[in-house]
Amino acid sequence: MSDNNNDGKKTLGVRGGGAGGRSGNVKQSFSHGRTKNVVVETKRKRVVTPKPGAGKSGGANPKLGDPSKRPAGISDAEMERRLKALQAAKAREAEDQKAREDEEKRRAEERERRRAEIEAKEREEREREEAAKRKAEEEERERKEAEEAKKAAEKAAADAKKAAAAKRNEPAPATPADAQAAGQNADNRRGGAPKPAATPSRKKEGGREDDNRRNKGGRNDGRRSGKLTLNQALSGGEGGRQKSLASMKRKQERMRQKAMGNQEREKIVRDVQLPEAIVVSELANRMAERVADVVKELMKMGMMVTQNQTIDADTAELIIEEFGHKVVRVSDADVEDVITSFEDKVEDLQSRPPVITIMGHVDHGKTSLLDAIRNANVTSGEAGGITQHIGAYQVTTDNGAVLSFLDTPGHAAFTSMRSRGAQVTDIVVLVVAADDSVMPQTIEAINHAKAAGVPMIVAINKCDKPEADAMKVRTELLQHEVVVEAMSGEVQDVEVSAKTGLGLDQLLDAIALQAEILELKANPDRAAEGAVIEAKLDVGRGPVATVLVQKGTLKRGDIFVVGEQWGKVRALINDKGDRVDEAGPSVPVEVLGLNGTPEAGDVLNVVETEAQAREIAEYRENAAKEKRAAAGAATTLEQLMAKAKADENVSELPILVKADVQGSAEAIVQAMEKIGNDEVRVRVLHSGVGAITETDIGLAEASGAPVFGFNVRANASARNSANQKGVEIRYYSVIYDLVDDVKAAASGLLSAEIRENFIGYAEIKEVFKVTGVGKVAGCLVTEGVARRSAGVRLLRDNVVIHEGTLKTLKRFKDEVKEVLSGQECGMAFENYDDIRPQDVIEIFEREEVERTL
Repeated sequence: MSDNNNDGKKTLGVRGGGAGGRSGNVKQSFSHGRTKNVVVETKRKRVVTPKPGAGKSGGANPKLGDPSKRPAGISDAEMERRLKALQAAKAREAEDQKAREDEEKRRAEERERRRAEIEAKEREEREREEAAKRKAEEEERERKEAEEAKKAAEKAAADAKKAAAAKRNEPAPATPADAQAAGQNADNRRGGAPKPAATPSRKKEGGREDDNRRNKGGRNDGRRSGKLTLNQALSGGEGGRQKSLASMKRKQERMRQKAMGNQEREKIVRDVQLPEAIVVSELANRMAERVADVVKELMKMGMMVTQNQTIDADTAELIIEEFGHKVVRVSDADVEDVITSFEDKVEDLQSRPPVITIMGHVDHGKTSLLDAIRNANVTSGEAGGITQHIGAYQVTTDNGAVLSFLDTPGHAAFTSMRSRGAQVTDIVVLVVAADDSVMPQTIEAINHAKAAGVPMIVAINKCDKPEADAMKVRTELLQHEVVVEAMSGEVQDVEVSAKTGLGLDQLLDAIALQAEILELKANPDRAAEGAVIEAKLDVGRGPVATVLVQKGTLKRGDIFVVGEQWGKVRALINDKGDRVDEAGPSVPVEVLGLNGTPEAGDVLNVVETEAQAREIAEYRENAAKEKRAAAGAATTLEQLMAKAKADENVSELPILVKADVQGSAEAIVQAMEKIGNDEVRVRVLHSGVGAITETDIGLAEASGAPVFGFNVRANASARNSANQKGVEIRYYSVIYDLVDDVKAAASGLLSAEIRENFIGYAEIKEVFKVTGVGKVAGCLVTEGVARRSAGVRLLRDNVVIHEGTLKTLKRFKDEVKEVLSGQECGMAFENYDDIRPQDVIEIFEREEVERTL
């Protein structure tokens, strides 16, 4: 754009005009009525054409096109490269297109081939079935024709015989043609069809088969005719989707059944395993019925449920019977059925070593006697010189006999250990000290042996001491129905000395004799079964269980379940600390590879798979949890209130116990439960095996309880946490000290016992009224002494009517601390004025006495 006054610049232009251009005026309007005329010129675009001789002199490639139409800066070489790249891309695209078309063609041919194979296979199957059917019908027809021919021949022979007989009687013989005609007439009279009649039947069957083939070859079977077009597929002409493979198989099965005669399929009756509760869909699965049918039956019974809801066993049983199946009731406990218990055959049994348990009172020399037999020194390793663990050892005698020994503690707290030892043993050796005779734990060991029903051998120990009296021991055993051979009984008794070795050979001979009488046998070639003697949590090895194998052979790699735990045998360690690959019957070994610490006394069973072991362990754990919850839960609100009221006046001492082995923890917990009375008791918040951890300290801090460690120590983090939180940790190695300390601590919770000591009596002679004081009794001390600080009771006709303290005690006008017997005094009661002459004042003092458990 430009003004009218041209300043030498070129004017703007637009296309149009003549040869050079076209001009025109444009009127512009502005505000306030101002306007302006602008001259607009349009100019043609100049087209540069090469000169006539330029093309020949340049030698340009005609394939590269007109150089004037190229973008700026593009040379001939660059243009040639681009053209080659373009041609190569087009060639690649053409090759890819051809490859895709070939692939599509190949896939179409493959589909056609597969379809043809499937159809050919189906056609062959149909033809085979039709041929088999025709063959069966032909054979049946031939058999019937043979039977009819046979019958006809027999009839003809019979008729011939009759004809011969008639011929002898008749003068005129019958011609063969007449006989044949007569035979035919007889057959017709019997209803038999002549042979040529079978031909139309065969023709008729052939015609029916031709019709079947014609029908099968036609398009009346519901198949799609012609090609499937895109419009048909999109418009849903084929039902919106293609038929599945299962649908095609069902259709073929229906056609096959139709060809075979369309017989009704027989319903399969199944044995349905029914647990205590089952999901509807799972129930339908086990019956092989449709879920919709099962839900429909439940709705008919008035239960509006979905396939994901759970129903009880009784309802499910009704549904199963409604569908015609059989019910097999199962429970959660059936998981343990894999642990089969069966009697071994006599020919499989082999001799096994006897298991001997040594029992007796504490400090009677049980472990020392076993050390003398084993040539070992276990006693020196026990704290306080007393056995606090149950031990299992195997000893080979001089004559080659193998014996398995169990050493039990003698302390009163280890009752459960002694009971376990008696339950798994074959022979009990009762050790009694000759200088101490029969003691409480000796009696308990006798009772355990009688309860287990095992034979007993009495070993009278410490016979080398001067004060030893073996006859006294034998006599006192009579009180407990133990009659030794020396007293004309059946129980063997041997006098021994663990210190000098006296009588050890005779003891081993007695054990061997008793084992020979018992004829101990077991089957080593079966799945192992054993009992856990002891269990502990080792820092480096994890849970470790001492197991006495009772049946079978326990091998490395065996998968087992023991109580609520399971595992796989990683290693077996015998009593000498050596690793072994297997352990047979009556062999004690340490088993490594458990997932947790089992309870002492649990039974170990070997199972086939890890899944079975895990399932059994989970079931047992849940059952134990439910049992504990049921035992700890109050059934009714009344019982809960009664328990709270009963515990209102009871003081509790909470403690945490950690021990080195399961048996020791169990013994300590049982000892703690026995401590206490109606006013105070000890409550074990938690007991376990292994070192004291930070979790134990946290529980102790929350409950305000001390932590007791028996042969274990706290780790570093637990010690730091205990120091920060002020939790007391006590360590013990002897169970006596632990029990005594807990008793002393529990005794501190007992309220002191208050005792009253009567110190005197006074008789009221006269009652005076004193201003500012009230009534004052003039008394005569008749017995003992009257003290100002003592308590008093007012007796009227020997009935207590008031109990309190003295406000004042005066002799004459002076306040005194006490008045002796035979003297007169004045007494005034605190806050009480109803006193009369002849009343008796009883004076007493209270003292507090500390109580102990």
